[in-house]
Amino acid sequence: MKNFLLSGRTDLGQRRKRNEDTIFMDPDRGFCLVADGIGGTAAGHIASQLFADSARNLFSAMPETEDEKYERVQKIFLNANDAILDYAGTHAGCEGMGCTAELLVLAGKRFILGHIGDSRTYRFRSKELKQLTKDHSLVQEQLDQGLITPEEAAHHSFKNVILRAVGIKKNPALDVLRGNLFSGDIFLLCSDGLTDMVSDDAIKTLLGSKADLEEKVNRLVQEANANGGKDNISVVLAQIL
Repeated sequence: MKNFLLSGRTDLGQRRKRNEDTIFMDPDRGFCLVADGIGGTAAGHIASQLFADSARNLFSAMPETEDEKYERVQKIFLNANDAILDYAGTHAGCEGMGCTAELLVLAGKRFILGHIGDSRTYRFRSKELKQLTKDHSLVQEQLDQGLITPEEAAHHSFKNVILRAVGIKKNPALDVLRGNLFSGDIFLLCSDGLTDMVSDDAIKTLLGSKADLEEKVNRLVQEANANGGKDNISVVLAQIL
C-alpha cells in the first residue's frame, strides 16, 4: 500500500514559445522527476524527454533494496547523459543540448534524491521549508565564496549560467541524497521557472495552506505566471501520508 500522493504540472509560462520541461510521476513504482531542457533551439525539449525515458526504462523493474535504488538513480543520470550526447552527435544543430534534473524515489520510510543543475527540490516539514539541493550555478558558486549577497544573487545578470547539466559532457558529477520520510512531509521538485518567479516565503505559505495537493500545484504555477512567467514552469509535489 502506497504511503504517498503525487501531483504535478508543467506549464509554458508567459513568454516562451515551447515548453522544454518534462515531468513524470509513477505512483506504482514510487518515483517522480522534473527535467528542464537547456540549449533552446538545440533541442532542449528532447534532452528533458530523454532523461524521463531513461528513468522509465531503468525503473521498469524497480530494485528492492535502498542501496540498489541508490545505484539505479546514479545509472539513470549517466544513461540519460550518454543518450543526450549520442543524440546531439547524430543530429545537426543539436550541439549543446542538455537538461537539469531532479529525480525523487520514495522507498518505504526513506527517500533517494538525484540532482544536477539549477532545478531544485525542497522539503516542507513541520511548517518549515528547506531547500535540499544546491544549485550547480555560477551565482551559487559566487555566493558560497562570499563574493555576492543573496539579494545580489536574486537579480544577477549571470543568474542562469549553470555549471553542471545532463548531456553536456561525459561522466557528469551529480548529487545523490537520501534520508528519512515522516508523515506530513511534502517534497517539491521544480524547474527554475518557479523559483525565479516565486519566493521561498511564498512557496512556504502555499505548501502550508489547507488546499489539497493538486490545488497546491496549480496555485504554485499560477503564482509564477502572475509574477511574469518568464520561463517554463514545472512543479511536482510528493506528500507522505
